[in-house]
Amino acid sequence: MTKPSTQHELPGPQDVLGRALELPCGVVLKNRLTKSAMSDSLGDGKGNATQAQARLYERWAQGGAALSLIGEVQGDPRYPEKPGNLVLGPDTDLQALRALARRGSTDGAHLWPQLGHAGALSHLPVSRPRGPSALDLEGLQCAAMTLTDIEALPAIYARTASIAKDAGFGGVQIHAGHGFLLSQFLSPLFNRRTDEYGSSIEARFRILRQVIAAVRHAVGASFPVAIKINSTDKLEGGLTEDEALDLVHMLGQTSVDLIDISGGTYFPGAAASSDGTAGNGPYFLEFARRAKQLTAIPVMATGGFKTRQQAVDALASGAVDMVSLGRAMALNPRLAHDWLSSAGGDPAFPKFDTNPPGGVTAWYTMRLTALAEDNEGEFSLDLESAMSLYDARDAQRSDRWRNAFGAPGERG
Repeated sequence: MTKPSTQHELPGPQDVLGRALELPCGVVLKNRLTKSAMSDSLGDGKGNATQAQARLYERWAQGGAALSLIGEVQGDPRYPEKPGNLVLGPDTDLQALRALARRGSTDGAHLWPQLGHAGALSHLPVSRPRGPSALDLEGLQCAAMTLTDIEALPAIYARTASIAKDAGFGGVQIHAGHGFLLSQFLSPLFNRRTDEYGSSIEARFRILRQVIAAVRHAVGASFPVAIKINSTDKLEGGLTEDEALDLVHMLGQTSVDLIDISGGTYFPGAAASSDGTAGNGPYFLEFARRAKQLTAIPVMATGGFKTRQQAVDALASGAVDMVSLGRAMALNPRLAHDWLSSAGGDPAFPKFDTNPPGGVTAWYTMRLTALAEDNEGEFSLDLESAMSLYDARDAQRSDRWRNAFGAPGERG
């Protein structure tokens, strides 16, 4: 005899994670799991997509993710985060880009490029960094952007978004977190301007508001435009949580469709702040919960999700509308499928004997390469070996970048 269902039966984890989400623009994401933006360093060194990159995002799409984000996609080749970044511009290999968009959108998944500009953190071997203000610190030097430089930004982002839409991507994310250019404008550590783009949080937000408006005008009302922001720079003197909440309120007056909450910024010499994000659980969940009270725009949190129960609890409690995972999905590209099944199963995170600066980031980046080549079963690098391979590849691609776009001193 079939057991009668009860009206008050609690939903299972797969039900919570498997609910579709309609964005303000009308686009529907099929579930609540996102592969967060990571710098995959799989471009060809000339700003173009590769077959390996297309295979990587195809694997996450086939693995059940509703949305994957391609980290650090540039509109201006003068200011990349790394020489493995994609560049969407007049010389882009559109055939390769369309193949990436198509393969990363299989099985009803969405693939969105994250529109970036590294600003003061641009990769030195291929750039002469510029930021909101001039800086001369050990490990961080940049020139100040002129008003002309700043006023050119909205059109650059809009053009990049248009190319993404024409290539077949399902949306875009504007990167205003993690210390890159738009995050630099929001942060008092980087932005020491006294004109209309500096001082108050409203003035520091000005360029971001202009970029959002330009991107929306370029792609139309029905195309998803997301944004990634810091909940805090996690540094003394940087963007605070209170200012970030003001930022969320201001974003609510724009046309963005999804606010991705993260945090953390590189700024040498600045002491870490006590921001309440320490611990073993998701890093920015409490901030996301507060942010949701200030806006009707869907909110997503990125950082620190390691178990299915953490994701379920975050969604069921109403703290977030989407959960974004990076390293967890690098360890298991079918993690979304597993978490949406009754069996579940959490990834086993590696433990390292050493911890050289940048080593874990390099390890995960090389792990993405293994996934792209379908040989993660043989991936067994230690941190030092991963760093060596990672740095050597960057050096090779820096040569290609300079050949493609010119040396920093040769560009306008």
